[in-house]
Amino acid sequence: MSAVLLIAWNDVRLFLRDRTAYVWLFVMPLAFVWVMSFAARGPGGPADARPRVVVDNRDAGFMGRVVLKELGQQGLEIVAPGSDQAADARRGITVPANFTERVLAKQQVKLEFFTIAGSDTGDGQIVELRLLRVILALNARLARLAIDTKGAPPTEEGLVALIEAPASVGLHVSHAGRKPSPVGMSFSLPGNLVGYTFLNVLIFGGASVADQRRSGVIRRLAINPVSRVKLFVQTAGMLAAGQFLFKVPIGDSLVGIVIVMGVLGWVAASFGVLIGSLARAEDKVIGTCLAIGLPAAAIGGCWWPLELAPKFLQHLAHAVPNGWALDALHQLITYGSGLGAIVTPLLALAAFGLAANVAAARWFRA
Repeated sequence: MSAVLLIAWNDVRLFLRDRTAYVWLFVMPLAFVWVMSFAARGPGGPADARPRVVVDNRDAGFMGRVVLKELGQQGLEIVAPGSDQAADARRGITVPANFTERVLAKQQVKLEFFTIAGSDTGDGQIVELRLLRVILALNARLARLAIDTKGAPPTEEGLVALIEAPASVGLHVSHAGRKPSPVGMSFSLPGNLVGYTFLNVLIFGGASVADQRRSGVIRRLAINPVSRVKLFVQTAGMLAAGQFLFKVPIGDSLVGIVIVMGVLGWVAASFGVLIGSLARAEDKVIGTCLAIGLPAAAIGGCWWPLELAPKFLQHLAHAVPNGWALDALHQLITYGSGLGAIVTPLLALAAFGLAANVAAARWFRA
């Protein structure tokens, strides 16, 4: 056991001395997680993110401020015309200059909707529906306030109190008959976790075997065998960042995630040993691992949601270990399933690992 700890501590010490390793092990994966979460946002679930809407408020009275508050209440993020954030907005609304005066005079007045050039039509229609809800809510609150005050003119305090009052009727929205498509952080974190773990273990495993074959370390270990300690530092770091930084619910499925990543690490290490046994030069091993690991990440769905891909690509994803590992992680993280839901993906991963072990044993040379 002391020999095992000695080898493990030596690996950690060598790692800590290489400052560039911190960047590739922690900074780059987390940066990819953050960037890809925006590239694959999508609606994803019944509770959409707050879409941005440009508001041109020309009213100097209190009704303009009430409209802004109601927009926020209906789940819209307000941005000013011409601001940097306005480029991401899909629709806009103009509050006329005499809005408050006409409401107090009990005259009809219109809020003007407009479309942002180049915005998505589908997402824009969702924003339009929320804007219509704003109009309906404002009319309902004006009518309610008139009833409560027996026809007295509306006031800003009265309307704000109605907006902030708890809803008397609630509506719970959930998916009917299908599972939500993993998007945002729920897609980005599992995808990069699988992609980086498979690629890094594949490269480091293969390069280590090639280097140890060249230096004769494997022949010495064959005489005095010592078990290798596998350090999943990167996996633990990404899981911690997902739970506490990106707010992805990891804790409820931590046991299942650890099992999946442990099996995936074994599969990647097995393929790494196989490649390191077939090629002696480290540069050839690294090149081969990159040629296998990067396409496997793409095919397996680590870079884009497979739900948006053609059917043949969805089936092709299961021709590589990444696809099965990602299926298991989405069952645990995105869909909230239990350990029973990942039995099939784990068996498929085990088949890949056993096949790689058999092949590596066939061609392994010290």
